[in-house]
Amino acid sequence: MAGPDLSSVLAPAGGLLDSRLDDLGVRMGPDGGTLRVWSGSADAIELVVFDDVDLDWAIERLPLVRGEGDVWSVTTPLLRPGARYAVRADGPHAPGNTFNRESLLLDPYARGLVTSGFGDHRAVVVDGGFDWGGVGKPAIPLDRTVVYEGHVKGLSKRHPGVPPALHGTYAGLAHPAMIEHFLSLGITSIELLPVHAFATEPRLLQLGLTNYWGYNTLNFFSPHAAYATEDSRRGGPEAVLREFKGMVRLLHEAGLEVILDVVYNHTAEEGLGGPRTSLRGLDNRGYYRQTDEGAYIDVTGCGNSVNTASDAAARLVIDSLRYWANDVQIDGFRFDLAATLGRDAAHTFTPQHPLLRAILDDPQLAGAKKIAEPWDVGMGGWQTGNFGTGWMEWNDRYRDRVRNFWLSDIDYARRADTAPVGIGGFATRLAGSSNTFSAERGPLAGVNFVTAHDGFTLRDLVSYDVKHNLGNGEQGRDGADTNRSFNHGIEGKTDDERILAARRKAMRNLLGTLLLSAGIPMLTAGDEFGRTQRGNNNAYCHDSALTWLSWEHAPWQKDLLAHVRRLLQLRRENPALRPIRFARLGEHTPSASVMEWFDHDGRTMSSELWTNPAHRTLQYVASSTPEEEAFNRILLMIHGDETPIDVTLPELPDAVRFVSLWSSADERPRDGEVGYVAGDVVALAPTSMHLFRVE
Repeated sequence: MAGPDLSSVLAPAGGLLDSRLDDLGVRMGPDGGTLRVWSGSADAIELVVFDDVDLDWAIERLPLVRGEGDVWSVTTPLLRPGARYAVRADGPHAPGNTFNRESLLLDPYARGLVTSGFGDHRAVVVDGGFDWGGVGKPAIPLDRTVVYEGHVKGLSKRHPGVPPALHGTYAGLAHPAMIEHFLSLGITSIELLPVHAFATEPRLLQLGLTNYWGYNTLNFFSPHAAYATEDSRRGGPEAVLREFKGMVRLLHEAGLEVILDVVYNHTAEEGLGGPRTSLRGLDNRGYYRQTDEGAYIDVTGCGNSVNTASDAAARLVIDSLRYWANDVQIDGFRFDLAATLGRDAAHTFTPQHPLLRAILDDPQLAGAKKIAEPWDVGMGGWQTGNFGTGWMEWNDRYRDRVRNFWLSDIDYARRADTAPVGIGGFATRLAGSSNTFSAERGPLAGVNFVTAHDGFTLRDLVSYDVKHNLGNGEQGRDGADTNRSFNHGIEGKTDDERILAARRKAMRNLLGTLLLSAGIPMLTAGDEFGRTQRGNNNAYCHDSALTWLSWEHAPWQKDLLAHVRRLLQLRRENPALRPIRFARLGEHTPSASVMEWFDHDGRTMSSELWTNPAHRTLQYVASSTPEEEAFNRILLMIHGDETPIDVTLPELPDAVRFVSLWSSADERPRDGEVGYVAGDVVALAPTSMHLFRVE
């Protein structure tokens, strides 16, 4: 079969897939290693090779020769596996150029890094050989995908079943104790916060803090060495990479995918005047967005924005993705601030951007899951729903509506006697967000989430009205001010059992909605047992017990974990909950779910009830249209009001009985099944959900 047509990204001036940009970085050959570096503005580039032990002692300096496509190269036997090296670049003084011939710079394509005694970074040549033992990628279908977002260190740092030497490491993440948790929970795909080599900002170091999340990349090809075991760190970059690949292999053996959160929108070089570690020193104008006068155009809020309108910068992204997807066998990528990657030479977002199209069409990235965070902080940066077929997108509209329905609307109703809106918008999100994603893309274009690494944890979402971020050193200015949270009567910690019970049920409602909605669910690590960050909704700078998962759980946390396991079991067993396509009115649509909507009396929902703020009760019936799985039909009752209500089960064609499967009103999932028939009345507790299988 013919490959995709990539001709449009090869024009007009070579394009990001221009063969002249092939094989950048170090490649081994019969005469040693060849280093190839791109710079369109430099007039001299030099290779500096360092002693294997004393990283501040340069043993050789060799000039690179400029070739076609502004690619500079040199071949030397000194560039062998294990060699430490850097480059220097010089060029003309002009707007946008920031050359300094004394700066020692990282090769942007370096596969390994080490740090010198003076804190400077050196690139390291790695061999990269690894025995995968015939283990392939799990290739989880999208409709069965359940994403679990977590931090390499935070996941295993405090786990009692993981040996202390492996705590907080790549090896620890793939330890049998962790794999047992992932599998028993029922997730399929682990999305890791950034693992590319990163640095802590000088500002945080001055405050005695650290960049814990890792959204401050030094290099797009090297795994972050601090997450490796002490033995691997002593063994150097080759051993670190081996440990990382070993983690991937073990997770794949268990049937679990590995998705990386990748930060290609900005780098650790910050704004002008920040560190000069790599791209800035090689070709500042070529790699970063700027005005004609050389001022940075920052659409990321991080000081700089990578200029993906430049062929070399866009190619750097593609080559990094190819490396991780093939050499390291990564299953997918979540693109941080992905709108930045789709901005053209005029800094305007377009879904037809050559880089976005190349990510979708590149045969070397076929099968990789591509998840966009579809916004940045620049003009026109909010692009949810606009990335086009082939992309999945974080659905912030889903997050906001679900939080509103179960939390801020309830808070409002307590003060105003009625909620501000009806149930219609919530139902749209529950059914797959067809008002956001086109029929061509379907419900699986949306990654549904209620929480993520940034923002409140699930427990904090139901425990705090406002953020508590003073520990971040910014006088509480950082972090989102609009959280759509609700503390249920007391801010933060309390012993009031009435409030605690309301909070627990609110968590069950939020989790039930997330895991029973059409679309791809993303669960944030620790939410399955209600972890807290004590109201900090921007804990990016805390590498401590505040952010590490605790594995010692109170009885109510064990009950919550049992609910999540039950919900994910029900999602697996009931294909009506995970349609691949939107059903078309009056047509048979394969692998869709035909949806019917009823009120609390069992009658078809009227148009007036959809928007009536006083009507917050709904019965949702989804019937699958299977291609591979057996026919399946479910009914989900939703009651978003703090007054109990009796709900009459509707008359459905061919329905013999309704089997109760799960209720958010239960502190612990029920054992056994309870059957009902059409016309039976079900007493729904205040603010609760109830799932039935229709037989």
